[in-house]
Parts: sequence; structure tokens; C-alpha cells
Amino acid sequence: MTCRLLLVDDHSLIRAGVRALVSDIPGYLVVGEADDGDQLLDLVKRLNPDIVLLDISMRSTSGLDALTYLRANGHTCKVLILSMHTDPELIMRALESGAHGYLLKDTTATELEQALTALRADERYLSPAIAHTVINQALLHAQNGKPLGADRHNLTARQLEILRLIVRGKSTREIANGLGLSIKTVETHRSQIMKRLQIYDVAGLVLFAVREKIISLDD
Repeated sequence: MTCRLLLVDDHSLIRAGVRALVSDIPGYLVVGEADDGDQLLDLVKRLNPDIVLLDISMRSTSGLDALTYLRANGHTCKVLILSMHTDPELIMRALESGAHGYLLKDTTATELEQALTALRADERYLSPAIAHTVINQALLHAQNGKPLGADRHNLTARQLEILRLIVRGKSTREIANGLGLSIKTVETHRSQIMKRLQIYDVAGLVLFAVREKIISLDD
């Protein structure tokens, strides 16, 4: 089934570039465009997109205000922020306002496809370039948490070790090679971790690991 996309950005050149990139990705179709956040709610109602690619800085209504209004009106379409901003406070506000992913505008076609694939699978996506920034900012916001023990949430010491590697951005193959395990074993641990925590995307695992002090600023 084709995934329907809506582009919202006040620069026509950016919209044209994104549309061109999407046209080369099988299974996705741009069904509409807007140059301001004011138009977002109406277009979502009329076009029923699966994913909205939304800029933050726009004329009149900002992307964050439009996103907040969208969520307040009960719309559940996925939202992927596409922005040039790397300010950690702004990124956290976007995620807390209901964005499912955050992608920088200097991204590659490959990363755009990865982000769209993640959102389509009900996962979240953060550009690798800002993942550490988000971790640091979340750590600064964390309040009086205690270190997570190996028995909490029924995670074994090995699973905690793998969780730390996952949130540091290591691939399954890298984790397997580093720990001397098979890829299948790592995949099994990963599945068990997500099931026990009831968190099924990497961005969610990152925020959990930060909140529970599993990782630190030194990681």
C-alpha cells in the first residue's frame, strides 16, 4: 500500500527537493503541499496523509504551533520534523509536542528513506547527527532518578549491556561483533528488551535510558 505524504515548508525549493527525493523511493507518494502551518489542519482533513513532513520555522504559524494544534484536534498522522535547527531545546519541544521523528534538512536520500520507513512501521526516528544532543538535553532535564539495577524491569545484565549499545547507535552487527555473540542472539535480546519495557522504537529506548540513568553524559 502506498504511504501518503504531505509536505509543509515555506520554501518552494525545499518542497521541490523533497518531492524529487520521495519520487525515487518506492511506496511513497506526495499528495499535497503547503507553505504555512495555518494550512496544515485543513489539508490533513482533506488529504488524509499518513505522514506529514513539517518545517519548524515558517511564516505566520510555526511548525510547533501547528503540530500542537493538530494533536489537540485528535489527528494521529505521523509527523516528521524536517528542519535546519539543531538547538536541543527546540528538538525536545518538537518531540514532546508529538513529533515522531526529527530530520535535518542536509540529510541524504538514504536517511530520508530510513526515517520514512521507521515512521511507517510505527517507530520513531532521530537523525544520528542530533541523537547525542537529544540524549544530553534529556539528561539535563532528568530529575532525581536512581541508577537502574540489573533486576529492574526484569532486564538481565546482558540485556542492559545491549540496551546501552543500542541507544549509543550501534547496529545489530556491531553489537554482535563487539560482544562475541551471533546476530540472531542479539536480535533475540533486542526483541526481549522491547517487549519487557513495552517500548518498540530506538528513540523511545533512548529517552527511557536517559530517564532511568542507564547512560550518562560520558557515554
